[in-house]
Amino acid sequence: MKNTNLHILFTEQGKNIPEIPLNFYPRPALVRDSFLCLNGKWDFSVGKATYDRKITVPYCPESALSGICEAVKPGTPIFYRRSFCLPEDFNRGRIILHFGAVDCHCEITVNGKNIGAHSGGYDAFSFDITEYVKEQNLIEVKARDDLDGSYPYGKQKVKRGGMWYTPVTGIWQTVWIESVPENYIKELSIDVDNKGSNLTVTPPVDGVISCEGKEYSLQNGKARIEPDAPELWSPENPRLYRFTLTAGDDKIESYFALRTLEIKNINGLKKLCLNGIPYFFHGVLDQGYFPDGIFTPPDEKAFERDILTMKRLGFNTLRKHIKVEPQQFYYDCDRLGMIVFQDFVNNSDYNFIRDTALPTVGFQKCNDTKKHIKYRDIFMAEAEKTIKQLKNHSCICYWTIFNEGWGQFDSTNVYRRVRELDSSRFIDSTSGWFRCGESDVESLHVYFKPVKLRSADNPLVLSEFGGYSLAIEGHISSSKSYGYGTFKDSDGLQTALDSLYTNEIVPAINQGLCATIITQLSDVEDEINGMVTYDRKVVKVDEVGMKEIAEKIQSEFKKIL
Repeated sequence: MKNTNLHILFTEQGKNIPEIPLNFYPRPALVRDSFLCLNGKWDFSVGKATYDRKITVPYCPESALSGICEAVKPGTPIFYRRSFCLPEDFNRGRIILHFGAVDCHCEITVNGKNIGAHSGGYDAFSFDITEYVKEQNLIEVKARDDLDGSYPYGKQKVKRGGMWYTPVTGIWQTVWIESVPENYIKELSIDVDNKGSNLTVTPPVDGVISCEGKEYSLQNGKARIEPDAPELWSPENPRLYRFTLTAGDDKIESYFALRTLEIKNINGLKKLCLNGIPYFFHGVLDQGYFPDGIFTPPDEKAFERDILTMKRLGFNTLRKHIKVEPQQFYYDCDRLGMIVFQDFVNNSDYNFIRDTALPTVGFQKCNDTKKHIKYRDIFMAEAEKTIKQLKNHSCICYWTIFNEGWGQFDSTNVYRRVRELDSSRFIDSTSGWFRCGESDVESLHVYFKPVKLRSADNPLVLSEFGGYSLAIEGHISSSKSYGYGTFKDSDGLQTALDSLYTNEIVPAINQGLCATIITQLSDVEDEINGMVTYDRKVVKVDEVGMKEIAEKIQSEFKKIL
């Protein structure tokens, strides 16, 4: 079943796909000098294991970069196969096979032996395949995505259109292998404050840590690192501390950044504080979609380009919207200085009238204690995986649990559970509306009407607004268009944005507004409301004008401190 014309090779990188795409180390927060990338050409088939075609991994079959560019019907199995030989230096003791992410259910065999299965489309997983490998090896993957709402699915929908996007199936992040000692570090947890970092290693072992010319002792899996004259991380000063940890025969490299997050009462208004100082989070919604790779960026620098473009426009925050990215994205935000508001990915059902239309016009009351019972455990398990996988990235300052009621249930107890798992970040229980209990912020979405905010008990966050549309000829992937207000040219769009921020956002700062997230970073399929086009070739707004808006916001924010 062929796709529509949405996913064509827009990027220059997409026209010259390397033999091994995305051939770089995929886990920058825990690095070893052992890496075999299995990206590239795999045998592939749909429905049955006939392996009648080739696919380029890690791009999903729905994407152009995969070489397939066909829709896969939900529930239909797809099959991958490739052979590999281990490098001669892969002789340290154990062989670990890693998958960055597979959407959504998969079973893996090596040399005909079933080594395991996994469910959940957004988290990394691995298997110890030491007992199965030989001189010549064959790996096979069977995957399927039911898209039945039981597992998180985000913006994926079979009948894509408007704010819903093309679904993906199967492998969409790097597949790779590493060689580790018999006793090796499986997990590294990093907790930071304004003076240093607490490290916890699993399993608990003894070792030595080298950081900035000093050595620290790791005892029973615990260590404390306190740099001399510590520098705190911020978008203005993205200072990273890199370290090496040696434990027995294992050696890893990692990094941390020092920063604190708290809520303070400043002149009678609650403020979000970064490093003890009230901070205005001037952000943009980031869906994380690419025209030729869909979920997967076309090359190693794609995330960096997006981040730096938004920094040039004056933004200091990205709201990663209902998607969990490869770890390269968060590492790039850490090192380049971009705050991330990270959404959990929704599961369960969505109803346009209940969850969007009525709340948009003001009907924003609901009882979230009895809904979506069937899929609660899955949502919580997947949310916990997200926290565990991303917790070490200091760029993440904020978790969003439920967005606009999609799959919302028992929000107070879910908030408390997230707080137990991670007490170091702000938590937005219900972004948009349907506030039914505890939350760190008052989180609002405003479209189709002026932004008029009133002071609240919690810091005010305008977590979605704007969405102004502009089509750029030659850079559109769909014959349809979707957005919230249409403009004919870049001058008209910039004038509207100037008015929006000057007349509605800046005055709201006096009411306690602490953060804004405008829709959105790039166009996505039908949506043409991005700051840049879907192919990232055209910046639709004026860079100077956007920087002036950012300066105006920060100037007004400083007045009330």
